[in-house]
Amino acid sequence: MNKKGLSILMRTKMRPGNDPSKLSSFSPLSNEINQMMTDPPRKQRSIDDSRSNFSASGNHYERNFDIVKESMGLAISLNKTESLDVVLDDFSEGYFSLSNENRKKLVTVLAKEYDLNRIQVRELLKQYLGLELRSGNEGESSNVDDENMFSTFYRIERNLRQALKPTYNVLFERLNNHPAGLKFLSLLRADILSFLGEENIPSLRALDSCLKEKLSAWLSPAVLELHQITWDDSASLLEKIVTYEAVHPISNLLDLKRRLGVGRRCFGYFHPAIPGEPLIFIEVALLKNVAQTIQEVLLDVPSIPEHEAACALFYSISSTQPGLAGINLGKFLIKRMITLVKRDMPQVSTFATLSPIPGFMQWLLSKLASQSVMAKVDNMEQPTGGPGSAFQENLLEPDEERMLKNSSPVTYAGKNGMEVMLNLLTSKNYEWTSSAELLSALKPPLMRLCARYLLQEKKRGKALDSVANFHLQNGAMVERLNWMADRSEKGLHQSGGIMVNYVYRLEYIEQYAQSYFSTGHIHASCDIRHYIMKEPEETTGSTGEEPALQ
Repeated sequence: MNKKGLSILMRTKMRPGNDPSKLSSFSPLSNEINQMMTDPPRKQRSIDDSRSNFSASGNHYERNFDIVKESMGLAISLNKTESLDVVLDDFSEGYFSLSNENRKKLVTVLAKEYDLNRIQVRELLKQYLGLELRSGNEGESSNVDDENMFSTFYRIERNLRQALKPTYNVLFERLNNHPAGLKFLSLLRADILSFLGEENIPSLRALDSCLKEKLSAWLSPAVLELHQITWDDSASLLEKIVTYEAVHPISNLLDLKRRLGVGRRCFGYFHPAIPGEPLIFIEVALLKNVAQTIQEVLLDVPSIPEHEAACALFYSISSTQPGLAGINLGKFLIKRMITLVKRDMPQVSTFATLSPIPGFMQWLLSKLASQSVMAKVDNMEQPTGGPGSAFQENLLEPDEERMLKNSSPVTYAGKNGMEVMLNLLTSKNYEWTSSAELLSALKPPLMRLCARYLLQEKKRGKALDSVANFHLQNGAMVERLNWMADRSEKGLHQSGGIMVNYVYRLEYIEQYAQSYFSTGHIHASCDIRHYIMKEPEETTGSTGEEPALQ
């Protein structure tokens, strides 16, 4: 084993929470290699590790809450520049020494006690509303009077803008200018989001909104650095790629080396204030055609010569900072990556993804379960077989229901096709995937319902599925559903093994992104829309688009 491989191995083994029982591999490699990489709970682990590495002093005891609270107050109020760095260091180290309960308590204090001064805002508003705005028809008024009037307006408006800034803005801005302060703010926001997940506190919601706005401005593409990550990069950077890979876990060193080798690309966005750690990275496979299964991309098979590639397939996009949730760095990363690949390989004409559908199975099982309950209630209330509830919906077509009933063993029997489907999909160890007959019976309804989920199920007017929403707002279109494209436990759990290709058509990216943003319209190929049999007048968004992938 070379020095780089040994270094990555040692770093990985030294990280907390490694569990050899979670290893997976796509090729028959030796046990020694297989034990090198593990698949721990990445998000929580990355936060914990960042916290433990954040403090240079290495303090592991919990400081007194009041002392940390006092250092936070000093970090906001202190005017002496020469002492500010020491105070900010003391506060950041003290914050991460606190228990989770005390961190929540401290952040709540920050949100409430260092909010904006609403009494001052009300007074300024009263002054502003008390001013008389000239109609412009008083010809006798002098220019001096006009200047004095507008001068008063400008002064109150300036004071009002200042008063509407919460005091904790000062802390955020000072930390952003402090070494390692941007990293601290990212970890702080990760905590805030966690606290909001437990309890929706309005003051914390306002604090999060303010911090998110600040981070969005400070992490603009103008200050981010795009870097192609290769095997020649440092072992510490490669170890972070292994740690933060959130879509398809890297199983071992050979897997990592292949993802960075011939026919593959990995690009990351870096910020100067967080050196050696990508904020987000994307993995790309160079192929002849758009892949229909993840096995085509991840299996250890020879790559094609790069000059034969006609497709750049994005198969994994991973964010490394939970505290940057909701800040769409991926949009800029994808566009920059497309530009670079197109520049270096003009023959590449197709830019597509092979994406998971993380919310599909949860949505479908919930629908099936609720319909089953409704059916039972209706049977109890109307034993003679009267009309069902207005909320009842048969998710299956007659042919689909008949096939499911005829194909299912007695152990999965139900009163109707939906109940049979629910029993099959919730079976232990996904036993239905081992039967060709059951796969054949499940494919038509699952593909049709998956198309419905992607194109019709909305949240606040946008796609319900998080990955779909991400790509659609970036200007992609839904191109093709792929049956049994991911047979891993995660793939079956999330989407019944179905994956989707989103395609970025260069000439339409901005148009599609704008129409999705303004109206929620989802552009999709005719093949996808065929699954849900949309009415002709509703399919006009597909006209003029390129034909479906072959």
